[in-house]
Amino acid sequence: MQRILIPTDFSENAWNAINYAMQLFRNKQCTFYLLNTYTPVIPSSRFMAKMIDGVSIVDAVRNSSEQGLLNTVDRIKTKYGNSNHSFETISSFNLLVEEVKDIVDAYDIDLVVTGTKGASGIDEVFMGSNTVRIIKNSKKCPVLAIPQHFDFVTPSEIAFATDFNRFYTASELNPLMELAEMFQATIRIVHVQYGIKALSELQQFNLNMLRRYLNQSEHYVHTVSELNSVSQTLEMFTEELDIHLLALLNYQHSYMEKMTREPIVKRTAFHTQIPLLVIPELGMEGVSKNVKKKEKAMTG
Repeated sequence: MQRILIPTDFSENAWNAINYAMQLFRNKQCTFYLLNTYTPVIPSSRFMAKMIDGVSIVDAVRNSSEQGLLNTVDRIKTKYGNSNHSFETISSFNLLVEEVKDIVDAYDIDLVVTGTKGASGIDEVFMGSNTVRIIKNSKKCPVLAIPQHFDFVTPSEIAFATDFNRFYTASELNPLMELAEMFQATIRIVHVQYGIKALSELQQFNLNMLRRYLNQSEHYVHTVSELNSVSQTLEMFTEELDIHLLALLNYQHSYMEKMTREPIVKRTAFHTQIPLLVIPELGMEGVSKNVKKKEKAMTG
């Protein structure tokens, strides 16, 4: 994970995600791309101000965005001063999700790190709407979502929630395996079942392949009964086993998709208390990307 994109709106929520990333990758050589997007209201009426102190509204907002990014980089360097880390800033007049997609492509990003902040009241969900949109639209690289008030904990216990219904590729499991290797973490494979029953032949085959991939890491398989919902079941599991990070694959009918589709009333109790690593369905495309990266590293 060499190239890491961190969107920021300069809030404490976003700063918390930056703090987490700096500590998680403190021993890795990384380039961090700090992104701020802005979409100022373009005045369409003669009654709306087009200028502020002689500066156009668009210019003023752009200047504020660029200065905010420079201030953030200074704040990071003052606090951490890590020679392993370099920084690029990107200020863009665009919608956040669209810009994230463009930057992932343009800069060959390995990971997106974002803060999460749910709404209040009955509409509370397990992540903020921007985070959910980034995850749903991230088809090429994983997204690591950091809860608003989560203080960094070295992830020595990582849960990987899966139903074994789908074949795993090495490229999809790479982010999980790299984190486990970095921190000598234990991986707890958790399978949520609605009524405990034996695995099918296909599930057993996929589980065996998964264990083969993870053979360099200490790992265990846990089968748990579904409670009110998948999200609540995973929340209880992570609390009981003191899990520091939860990893999920995002594909059709996956746990991740189920959680984003659950009725609000079922998931109000689920607030992402720990970082969530969401890995997209990479398939062979991810394999070819990794091969190209290795070839580039060898030649360059």
